[in-house]
Amino acid sequence: MRSFWDPRQLEHSPGIEIHNGRIEACEETPARASAILKAVGATELPADKGEAPILQVHPRPYVDFLKEAHEDWLAAGREGDAIPYAFPVARRRTLDLDRIDARLGRYSYDTCTPVSAGTWTSAYWNAQTALAALDAVLGGEPSAFALCRPPGHHCGADYMGGYCYLNNAAIAAEAAIAAGKQRVAILDIDYHHGNGTQDIFYARGDVFFASIHADPATDYPFYWGHSDETGEGDGEGANLNLPLPRGTAMREVERALDQALARIAAFAPDLLIVSYGADTYEGDPISHFKLKTEDYPAIARQIASAGYPTLILMEGGYAVDALGKNVAAFLSGF
Repeated sequence: MRSFWDPRQLEHSPGIEIHNGRIEACEETPARASAILKAVGATELPADKGEAPILQVHPRPYVDFLKEAHEDWLAAGREGDAIPYAFPVARRRTLDLDRIDARLGRYSYDTCTPVSAGTWTSAYWNAQTALAALDAVLGGEPSAFALCRPPGHHCGADYMGGYCYLNNAAIAAEAAIAAGKQRVAILDIDYHHGNGTQDIFYARGDVFFASIHADPATDYPFYWGHSDETGEGDGEGANLNLPLPRGTAMREVERALDQALARIAAFAPDLLIVSYGADTYEGDPISHFKLKTEDYPAIARQIASAGYPTLILMEGGYAVDALGKNVAAFLSGF
């Protein structure tokens, strides 16, 4: 399988996050990508397609914010990473806000997604990596892998969150439609719900989104991912959430995957995008499923047996010592 990666994706290296009321070392680190690279082996560099595909998903003001946020943070006399602390929950208004603290809150929804000096560079090349792998699939490869780091599925069109800044799955889906694909399905199998991806396509009928994830009644991102979220307008029925309880093991995941693939088959997509998170692993430090390394090839074979041209994008997974072998195991199933 062809795999894509750019070393500039390592430049995003935040030091801390604020999680559960504590200042902690950030779980999303460059070491994640390094571990995957060792296991996956040779990768290809992406071409630079510029900002146009990104702007098909993310509006210009948000993109400019990502570019400028850290420099503006330092210009305000701060040190380290830019971290939001105030959010416009009661009055989410679109305002021209000068103070960096206000803009951080405007364009984010949590305190565990810091903006560091290299965040925009890494996010940008993340998107280019996803687009390069998409081109391989559009060119006839049955599947291709984009080593996306940082991940992307938690960020919406105009907000960051959950370690995510640009939504690689959404950018790839839009690019595929622009290239002539009529219907695209996105299957999200990260421990956490892909709320940003859902938000972007919730009222769209040409992109089907299915997510198998931890029940948001107990787990992040809490406010999205419930089973009654089925889409709206043209997207009614094109959104499927299959939340599972903590402690879920392989048998339950297989059953949920059968349901998701049946709905995807009814949608009849021209392309499948898999948002793959290895944080479903039993040893993940921030997650609570019980999948084992030997389960991942079987999950991948179940997906591959559907026969769709498939783009695989890396999302979460924070047990760094096991991350490489878990990713390699999943890819082996294709």
